[in-house]
Amino acid sequence: MATTTGWAQLRQQARSLETQTDNLFQTYSSFTSNPSKKPSEDEIRIEAQLQDLLTRRDAVVASLSRTLDSDSAAGSSATKLQNVLRHKEILSDHRKEYQRLKTAITQARNHTNLLSSVRDDINQYRTSTNVTNEAEYRLEERDAIERSHGMADTVLATAYAVNQEFGQQHLQLASINRRIKGAAMQIPGINTLIGKINTRKKRDSVILACLISLCFLMLLWIR
Repeated sequence: MATTTGWAQLRQQARSLETQTDNLFQTYSSFTSNPSKKPSEDEIRIEAQLQDLLTRRDAVVASLSRTLDSDSAAGSSATKLQNVLRHKEILSDHRKEYQRLKTAITQARNHTNLLSSVRDDINQYRTSTNVTNEAEYRLEERDAIERSHGMADTVLATAYAVNQEFGQQHLQLASINRRIKGAAMQIPGINTLIGKINTRKKRDSVILACLISLCFLMLLWIR
């Protein structure tokens, strides 16, 4: 009777642990769809619970096997043997399912980390490219400003040179004018001669103008 009671308790414990394992598998499988970069606290906790359940179930199945062996002398039924084999089969399937889910989560995490790393590299490249382009733009602007300043300096230097040349020419003309006036003052009667020449030029101009006017009037009269 005690053996029968122990068998029933072990089977009830095995079925309860199997149900708990199935429920945890549903939660554990959710980490394959949206894994974090590193295992979260929930994932670590559930994984530890699954490992503990599988270990406890292994011990329960071993106890069922020992109980079945102890009852062999009393002629244990084939049903008990099938029950033990069924629990072992379910335990083996759950161990495989646990390893499959763990591998799937690891692969999904590696894929997510790889995509994140690629995005980080792209963002870093874009950032460095923008910095490089901005630096090149600033260098080009500085070169353009320096060229503009150089051109302005050249124009100013040319203007200063032209202004200086005009000043020198003005001084030279003033000097020549002074020399001419000085020479004229030194030659006796040169001013009187120049005045007579100018008076004669004015008289000739008046005579020529009168003659042209007379010819023009005659032409008009003839017509």
